[in-house]
Amino acid sequence: MPKNFLWGGAIAANQAEGAHDIGGKGKSIADVHKYEPNKTNDEIQADQKIGMTIKQIEDNLSDKEGYYPKRHGIDFYHTYPDDLELLAEMGFKTFRTSIDWSRIFPNGDEEEPNKEGLKFYDNLIDKIIELGMEPIISMLHYETPLNISLKYGGWHNQKVVGMFYRYGKVLLDRYQEKVKYWIIINQINLIGYEPFNSVAIPVDAVENYEAATYQAIHNQFVASAKIKKYANHLNPDLMIGTMASDVTVYPASSKPEDNLLAFKKNRMEYFFTDVQFFGEYPEYMLNYFNENDIEVNITEEDKRLLKEHTLDYLAISYYYTNTADASKNELKQVSVSPNPNVEESPWGWNIDPIGFYIAISSYWDRYRKPIVIAENGFGMYDKLEEGTVHDQYRIDYLSKHISAMKRAMADGAEVIAYCAWGPIDIVSCSSAQMNKRYGFVYVDLDNEGQGSGERIKKDSFYWYKNVIETNGEIL
Repeated sequence: MPKNFLWGGAIAANQAEGAHDIGGKGKSIADVHKYEPNKTNDEIQADQKIGMTIKQIEDNLSDKEGYYPKRHGIDFYHTYPDDLELLAEMGFKTFRTSIDWSRIFPNGDEEEPNKEGLKFYDNLIDKIIELGMEPIISMLHYETPLNISLKYGGWHNQKVVGMFYRYGKVLLDRYQEKVKYWIIINQINLIGYEPFNSVAIPVDAVENYEAATYQAIHNQFVASAKIKKYANHLNPDLMIGTMASDVTVYPASSKPEDNLLAFKKNRMEYFFTDVQFFGEYPEYMLNYFNENDIEVNITEEDKRLLKEHTLDYLAISYYYTNTADASKNELKQVSVSPNPNVEESPWGWNIDPIGFYIAISSYWDRYRKPIVIAENGFGMYDKLEEGTVHDQYRIDYLSKHISAMKRAMADGAEVIAYCAWGPIDIVSCSSAQMNKRYGFVYVDLDNEGQGSGERIKKDSFYWYKNVIETNGEIL
């Protein structure tokens, strides 16, 4: 492993900070994600794939009875100094988090930023650096201001490009000397699994939802290119990256039809990063638009921006793989089959470290861009026993995945950072549960926010500390 390798972890502002009504923060799309204890994990994940209607958003905004965990998180807004000290005790070299757009521009369309929100991130970033960690900052991690959904219909509205560009410029101007690594948009490809999180479009706000979604993604491409152009002008040393969630599929069999479907599905995922690294739309995607009655407004100026301002590095999240079976699956992102040859978590996520090697190596071979592992982790029901958590299952998962990453690096991939997801327990992105835990540090809160909030080191805390101390030699 390189001597300067960045070991660390990652969280998102909306899952950790809380303080939803403090410091001038506006409502974001995360603030209307309700905890629904009577639904199964399968039902919760199915809801995520559908998105939200305008009525659901408005009902959740006015709801006085339900519990909305992301409004409260783990109170990281107030506890971050002590929480970061715990991560520093493990030896973290890097810490990835996001800046909540709705804390800086509460409605998204203001002309001037919220100074109190900026002051919070001044202090947070200073603390990260003080503790010897390299900050990796996401500009958008499922925190689009809710006003943009309700007033502008979400990211498919071209006006949002200008709003996000204004926000990005504020961040770069303010933190250019402190933050080198920026991820513009988290998991830009997850339009099938998390459409509302991704593009903030209410499902009943448009006639053709798929077409609106791809227009929204195009607007995110353009906004990213504009921010990259500005960053080049401001400080050429800044590293501006994009992020994809790897949702690689294997063919379900050796049948040519299964192999063809898997190839096409995987190429549909590469589309998002192809545009941002090659600077143009691939022909296979233009054909898909034509064949599926999808119109995307792409101007000549857009084309120039994308071509001239490609991004510097690729951040990926990796959790699981699935398979493609041509007899029952189609090209849509979420149309997949489970893999009977691997174990799975209680949430149905396949455990596949070999797939991690394949993902890293495939992205490296395709783009030859530096890679940041922005997320990798194991969500599980942890049990607090005798003042700790004996989470050997997490150690096993992470050790096998880090080993796969090391092999990919030995075979040529330039990986510069590894960020374990949720190094301190946070609210789940998909289910809004607290008991879907990823951390090395247990947080004593339940699914309804009840508990002491105490931070408790798990067995994996000491394991990861040793991994960092030995630079990945002892797993």
